[in-house]
Amino acid sequence: MNFTKRAGLSLWSRKGKTLIMLGTFLVISAMVLGGVLIRSATAQATEAAKGRLGAEVTLEVDLDEAVLPQAPLISSDLVDKIGASPLVEKYNHKSFDGAKLLGGAEIVSDEPLFPDAPPNYTLALGVLDSTLLPQFSDGTWKLLSGGPITSADKGRDSVLIEERLAKKNNLKVGDTLTLGENDPKGTKKADFTLKGVYRDPSDEPDPEYMQFPGDRMIVPADALGRLNSGGQDGPTQLQGATFQLKDPTTLDAFRSQAGEAAGDALKGFKLSMNDKALKQMTGPLESITSSATAAMWLVGVAGALVLGLLATLAVKQRRTEFGVLLALGEKKWKLVAQQAVETVVVAALAIGLSAFFAESLTQKAGDTLLSDEATAAQRKINAWQPPPPGSTGVREGIDPNDEPVEGADPIDTITVRLDPADLATVAGIGLGIGLLATAIPAASALRLNPRTILTKGK
Repeated sequence: MNFTKRAGLSLWSRKGKTLIMLGTFLVISAMVLGGVLIRSATAQATEAAKGRLGAEVTLEVDLDEAVLPQAPLISSDLVDKIGASPLVEKYNHKSFDGAKLLGGAEIVSDEPLFPDAPPNYTLALGVLDSTLLPQFSDGTWKLLSGGPITSADKGRDSVLIEERLAKKNNLKVGDTLTLGENDPKGTKKADFTLKGVYRDPSDEPDPEYMQFPGDRMIVPADALGRLNSGGQDGPTQLQGATFQLKDPTTLDAFRSQAGEAAGDALKGFKLSMNDKALKQMTGPLESITSSATAAMWLVGVAGALVLGLLATLAVKQRRTEFGVLLALGEKKWKLVAQQAVETVVVAALAIGLSAFFAESLTQKAGDTLLSDEATAAQRKINAWQPPPPGSTGVREGIDPNDEPVEGADPIDTITVRLDPADLATVAGIGLGIGLLATAIPAASALRLNPRTILTKGK
């Protein structure tokens, strides 16, 4: 008799044992398929988050290599050359320096920026495009009137100021604000045209520069460089830059291109992906992916052990059957193949059944797990408090770098979809577990000769 036909008759005649094996396979298939679906859904959600956030690469001082306090600077010409890469969608200059308000204008804060600071002394941020500053991008800062600083302002003395500074000095768009260089004894000054007024809702000093937010000014980086150049000509020197890549996966290629374009000028700097917002959004996804993966492996290993035990018991109970078949001249490999066919049939049926309900069950389970993780993450974000004014946060155990990113709420939903590739993965895992669990005990029983099997019986 054909061994495949014999396998079918064997499954039908042992309905109870077949149902037990089917139930075991069904549990394994459903759990493994659920784990695969969650991993696939979280991967898709992560890629979607990357697409929404974009891929911002920061060129900043490498504190492990830089010799402080003489931090390195990079030429704006080199930054422009790097920014011209076809991999870059847009980029921004980053610089900061001091400036004095002249011509009767006064800063808002009653506290000097630092002890013995000159009167009306504050800081200005140098940019190429103010719209690319993260505070404007996420909506924390809002432009109330006028327009932003853009690349069209390169070579011009334009300025954006916070609304409190504008009200203090009765300034409006189009007015002139005279700024002096960052030198108590210096006499260099320039008239900046007020291009826009924006609002910063914060009342707390900047944790990095300890500057009162109402006194902040934003100017073209080259204008700030000219004001504080000390009479030196040449390209503007920057503290860093940011680059928005078209595709996050091209980071390595971009680093290579930047190294070729700048050469030794990048010494003391590093190019790193700004993934703080992405980590904040995808933290809950990573948690449930880890849980699903651990559960998948646990069920897979436990299922393999259970199936191995069932197969071992089945082989021992069928020793007489095997002995008779071998005595009649049946090949040993056909007996092993019969066992394999029985396993494949049960496994295929279980995987097919699991495909009908695994998607909906995984969606419900994934939403529940993710909602709990996202709620916990959001609670942690809401509980974060900045350091008190005048403090770095070290004594209070607060790291300013842990400040949550505005507008990057933890992801709390995923979309589970059953793809043929996912089903193929589960089929491969399930069949592999079943065949391994069946082949080992079957092969051990077939080491005996027919006479030994028949004389020993069960």
